[in-house]
Amino acid sequence: MAKVEDKFVKAEITRYDSMPRPIKVIFLILSTSGVGLFIYYMFGWSIREYIFVTAGYYYLLYAAFAFCVFVAIPARKKDKGRVPWYDIILAIIGFGLPLYFFFHAERIDLVGWVPPPSTFHLALGIIFGLLALEGGRRIGGRPFLTLCVIAWFYPLFAPYMPGPFYGIGYDFPWTVGNFAFSANGALGLPAMVMGTILIGFLLFAGMLMASGAGRFFLDLSLGLLGRFRGGPAKVAVVSSGFFGSLSGNPIANVVATGAVTIPTMKRIGYPPHYAGAIEACASTGGVLMPPVMGMVAFIMVVITGIEYATIMIAAFIPALLYYFGLLMQVDAYAGRVGLKGLPREELPSLWKTLKEGWPYITVLFFLVFGLVYMRWGVIAPIYASGLLFVLSFARKDTMMTPRRIIEALTVVGNLITQTMAILLPVGFILGGMVMTGVSGSLTTELVALGGGSLIPVLVVGCVACYLMGLIGMGGLAYIFLAVTMAPALIKIGGLNVLATHFFIVFFSMLGMVTPPIGIVGFVAAAMAGAPPMKTLFTSMRLAVVIIFLPFFFLFNPALVLQGDSVWRIAYLLPLCVVGIAILAGGLEGYLVKVGRLQLWERPLLVAAGFMIALPGWTTSIAGFALAALVIAVILIRRKTAALKLPTGGEST
Repeated sequence: MAKVEDKFVKAEITRYDSMPRPIKVIFLILSTSGVGLFIYYMFGWSIREYIFVTAGYYYLLYAAFAFCVFVAIPARKKDKGRVPWYDIILAIIGFGLPLYFFFHAERIDLVGWVPPPSTFHLALGIIFGLLALEGGRRIGGRPFLTLCVIAWFYPLFAPYMPGPFYGIGYDFPWTVGNFAFSANGALGLPAMVMGTILIGFLLFAGMLMASGAGRFFLDLSLGLLGRFRGGPAKVAVVSSGFFGSLSGNPIANVVATGAVTIPTMKRIGYPPHYAGAIEACASTGGVLMPPVMGMVAFIMVVITGIEYATIMIAAFIPALLYYFGLLMQVDAYAGRVGLKGLPREELPSLWKTLKEGWPYITVLFFLVFGLVYMRWGVIAPIYASGLLFVLSFARKDTMMTPRRIIEALTVVGNLITQTMAILLPVGFILGGMVMTGVSGSLTTELVALGGGSLIPVLVVGCVACYLMGLIGMGGLAYIFLAVTMAPALIKIGGLNVLATHFFIVFFSMLGMVTPPIGIVGFVAAAMAGAPPMKTLFTSMRLAVVIIFLPFFFLFNPALVLQGDSVWRIAYLLPLCVVGIAILAGGLEGYLVKVGRLQLWERPLLVAAGFMIALPGWTTSIAGFALAALVIAVILIRRKTAALKLPTGGEST
């Protein structure tokens, strides 16, 4: 397997290579059984007419993957190379406890265990909650753990909280049962996202990676863009978009593609901090790159009730505009400092790459066809995985051999394991906010804070998204604001539901690559051997499109293919493209067909680009006028300087 793909697998499975062989076997058996259980449930199959109770199905999934959480994700950094005895004990308990709940699922579903019916069941609920907290800590860190603990016990203190934080109070047994045994906790959004949507897409992603798609997308990016100025940086942008659409994990994306693109960028002249910043921004954007998007998109399905195919289609234009902005910025930087592309002899043949990679293109089109035209929903990636398995035998070096099948199952198992570890504790957040009524009171407070005005509410929400995204909680920021800020925005401004939710998602991405503690930027800086803060400040400038773009589609829902006719998209999209191109040129100090810019010209062009892309003909016309004036002054000045040069020797 290609080097980049090996790194992808190791980035996803943090401790798999260090597991003793028997634990590896159990890991694969349980994770594969979990995938099989998903397929069995989603197709509605039955054995001797037995059909799972929904709660029983969810508990079986938890049993399979809870074991995997504690053997695959280390509790401490020093445990990364080994599986200590206490992790094995936690894994066994994590398997056995949900299995016990499975055998009582009908009673839990019909009678209800909120509060738990006995002290024994209360103790089991406490242990289940503690296991969920520990799994969340391992993948999300202490800040995430702290928020989950506060949310779990918030109903105990809600009646004593001031203002908008006041809520309905519940006793301790109720809080335990609400998480462990109700649709407001573990059997709600976390189980629905994982058990009815996500596993199929992660199966498809794992199959793609194991069959060689990672190398194909990297070679395709090199063949398309490698020869142009700043080619490796453009390859990093495009290949990270491809990888992100498969993994949905920005950190894994940085490790996978950055292992190849960062050294290449440095070799042709990009400073280490700039190379790291490019990779960080490109990898972060991958979580919203169709057709296989990140976890937040699947959470959006459950919260909004909008089917995945609609969300996927709506994400295309914002995702493409984001990556277009990155490409324009790296091109402007390369033009300003005079960086070249890679020599043609170092680049793969584009025709040969397409000829060898046709199975990957075919299955991606098939997936989109199944989602959009056939309306297969969450079954579509299962069909696409089956088609990929068949097409892999078209060439010897891509066929799904037993080794590659095991590798695919390993990647899939780890992806689902990490997803479950971060999703399950979200049940604490939702249970604490919804059942106490705090989510509603916060929405009311946001509306009151804005005084019926949209802009103050937007500002508060943007700051909240940014702060939570800083510590890698982009998904949690979205969940929190989707049940508090989104209703307020929709109520005040009459905004489109899908555009509002995408607005929140984009702003929650920003904190992952910006100072002071943007986690994705730190990983990229470490790989580039660059100062972390310098890398983060550079990535903040490169990711500036994230700041502007959400406003474009929030006030122009046609850009997320909502509520407007085709002709409106036909003129809005070119305005955004032109506006982003001018904005990027101003930020980087180089405008295509114009050349280098002086310091005073750059902020004017940034403002002009933003105005062009904003809604409203008046604003766009004013932006065009400002851009035309600045460009005219530049060209006139240069022409004057050129005329003076032969006689006066003057030059700019």
